[in-house]
Amino acid sequence: MNSSVSGPQHDPYAALRLPEFRRLISARVFYTVATRIQGLAVSWQIFKLTNDPLALGLIGLSEAIPSIAVSLYAGHVADTIRRKNIIVVGVAVLLLCAAMLWFFASPLGVGFLARGSFYTLPLYGVIFVSGIARGFLGPALFSFMPQLLPSRERLANAITWNSTTYQAAAVIGPAIGGYLIAHLGVANSYAVATGLLLIALLQFFSIASRPLPPIEGEKLSLQDSVLSGLRFIWQNQLVLAALSLDLFAVLFGGAVALLPVFAADILKVGAAGLGHLETAPAVGSVLMAALLTYFPLRRQAGRKLLWAVAGFGVATIFFALSTNIWLSLFLLFLTGVFDAVSVIVRQTLIHTFTPEYMKGRVAAVNNIFIGSSNEIGSFESGAMARLLGVVRSVVFGGMMTIAVVGITAWRADKLRRLDMTPEKATAGA
Repeated sequence: MNSSVSGPQHDPYAALRLPEFRRLISARVFYTVATRIQGLAVSWQIFKLTNDPLALGLIGLSEAIPSIAVSLYAGHVADTIRRKNIIVVGVAVLLLCAAMLWFFASPLGVGFLARGSFYTLPLYGVIFVSGIARGFLGPALFSFMPQLLPSRERLANAITWNSTTYQAAAVIGPAIGGYLIAHLGVANSYAVATGLLLIALLQFFSIASRPLPPIEGEKLSLQDSVLSGLRFIWQNQLVLAALSLDLFAVLFGGAVALLPVFAADILKVGAAGLGHLETAPAVGSVLMAALLTYFPLRRQAGRKLLWAVAGFGVATIFFALSTNIWLSLFLLFLTGVFDAVSVIVRQTLIHTFTPEYMKGRVAAVNNIFIGSSNEIGSFESGAMARLLGVVRSVVFGGMMTIAVVGITAWRADKLRRLDMTPEKATAGA
């Protein structure tokens, strides 16, 4: 009788064999496609109304301020209320916001906007409300996903598939959005986004609820509970370094907020071309995430993470200098490739080192660091574009990203030496 001396084979489809996990990621696909279409439509609508790059930056700021304001409390809520309930309510609010944007883009809504001096203010108001909803959704989604897994062994595979399907949706969303805006108009784009959010809501609703994990240790007061996620990350140099690296890279290096300007004024490719520009980074991300599903990032993961973020900065600089649409698409594709490495390493670290009973609070801090840095980075990009010009501002952001990598590599020795082979990752956790 033959006996095998090798360990268990890596199953790239382990998480996908779970029906409720499949339902969760399919709901996230509909949700992500809808929000990407909506984000592209509102950016195009506001830029056409104002012709001001700073107005594009204000879109991100309008969403980041409420999201940051509620995030710590939202983390406490995600660890004290069943997470499925929070997800259903959050997606329902986003559905109502999409319907309001649809109204404001309709003939009746356009007439309503035209009567006011600050005709874009209602649009920013809807974005502000959606920021509150996303502030609660982030921690709930992050901490609910591991509850659908029967064992910790499937966690890394689930994280990779979760990222892969998210990036695939991020590819589809802008492509659909660009086509809809170019051929059917902004109002119909919002209508499609509203329909997709309704499907996502029904999908999330169909997943069975899960009880909260038992709390370890003494029960904390509301204030201590809200701040415990911050304390946990502050005391963990490895997670803190990974979050800080991503925070400043996104804050300075993101050119996505200015893509309507590149599409309209520099590359001159219009709304359809804007959809392609928005899609290119996500194509790179989904391909890299799919590759990491079969070949997980383990040995010397810290060094690879640092090189990936540096590559993100370099690709951003060359994108700013490009005037050729094909070269620009390729460089945006590379930013997505490098970003996927950062996302998967960071999420794996947080899930590995965080106890189940406080994942909502730690995810809330992650949402402040990463989720809101996208929106604040959008404002920074718009403000710097007003100050330096569009091209110079993006070049400056890419250079700052490379500088952040250098400082992190110098100061965060634990991240630099990070190894995620199973035996070392288990020992570290």
